[in-house]
Amino acid sequence: MLDINFIRQNPEKVKEICKAKNIGLDVDHLLELDKKRRELIKQSEELRAQQKKLGREDLEKAREIKGKFKTLSGELVEVGKEYQELMLLTPNVYSEDTPVGPDESYNKEVHQWGKIPKFDFKIKDHLQLGKDLDLIDVEKGVKVSGFRGYYLKNEAVLLHYAVLWYALLKIINKGFVSMLPPTIIKEFVLRGSGHFPFGKEDIYQIANPGRLADGQEIKEPVFLAGTAEPSLLAYFSDTILEEKDLPQKICGFSQCYRSEIGSYGKDTKGLYRIHEFMKVEQVVLCKDNIKESNYWLEEMRKISQEILEELKLPYRVVQISTGEMGAGKYKMYDIETWMPSRENYGETHSDSNLTDWQPRRLNIRYKTEKGEKRFVHALNNTVLASPRILIAILENYQRKDGRVDVPKVLQKYLGFKIIPRK
Repeated sequence: MLDINFIRQNPEKVKEICKAKNIGLDVDHLLELDKKRRELIKQSEELRAQQKKLGREDLEKAREIKGKFKTLSGELVEVGKEYQELMLLTPNVYSEDTPVGPDESYNKEVHQWGKIPKFDFKIKDHLQLGKDLDLIDVEKGVKVSGFRGYYLKNEAVLLHYAVLWYALLKIINKGFVSMLPPTIIKEFVLRGSGHFPFGKEDIYQIANPGRLADGQEIKEPVFLAGTAEPSLLAYFSDTILEEKDLPQKICGFSQCYRSEIGSYGKDTKGLYRIHEFMKVEQVVLCKDNIKESNYWLEEMRKISQEILEELKLPYRVVQISTGEMGAGKYKMYDIETWMPSRENYGETHSDSNLTDWQPRRLNIRYKTEKGEKRFVHALNNTVLASPRILIAILENYQRKDGRVDVPKVLQKYLGFKIIPRK
């Protein structure tokens, strides 16, 4: 969320940001609620002070003040609740070099690497390769799991874990602390990361959250994480770090779950858009200095690019427009990898700087050397996600005889160089 002082001082700027990010927030109403909330707080404090002065001298007057205080408290709760909900909808500012536009057509390519492969034979898509080599079974996946269900089989299972293990070791060697975070998480975690109220339709809620040790049903809702990012951020919630301990560099390896309701009708075939997958995610918490947080944005992007270059997969980097970047993003890149059957690039990584937007929601601060308490800046990036990356590997490494080569960098984890025909 934004600092309310910034909103008070820059209402027109905030309206401009809302328009650019396609967010229907009534900024004027938010400021009215803010004013009303402050007035109610002031009146409540005045009544409490009067009540303390009276003591037991005037019981009738004390009862009258108590009644007024109770009424004000109830009103303050209602106003505060609506105020908080609108504050959670307030988008972050965006960088000066972010393309301004309502949709992906305004995204800007900023980097490209690798030579697009030219095949002297009719290529197969990953589903056909998966069927011919007995690697992927979507039909049985749909039967067992439903829409977007799938099975990985044989060498695809090993390739899936090999590429994730390679990515995890890579990010650890870059100085990131590894974690296996929870994937069943509470609502405050998703509100804190900004996945609630935005994107709530794509999050699975667990229907039966279980029982406590004494047998009572757990009433607090819990959800399945769509990425390790919320859990990694919430690890630091309500924490005050020391400036000398920044940046905090962490990575999470986890199963991820997404209902994909918000992407209805998109990429319905194959492994591109699925309900469950695995991902290595990285998060950085640094000082509230835009130069420093943008430095880490670029550093995280370099790590993902290095991975794709070692896999020898052609890719491009796209800077995301205001209308596509999401409410909390200050600056955002997608890295898209070449997928021959699409005759185009497909998104495989997402790299974002959210400045203090998430830390304000989760109350993650640090104490400066001078003793000041400030909110950190938070960034996140996809190190690697699978099985989506398998689309690019299988299709780019396919042979004329129907077999598939294994990227050299992964061969040491597998013990084979070629996926044979069965």
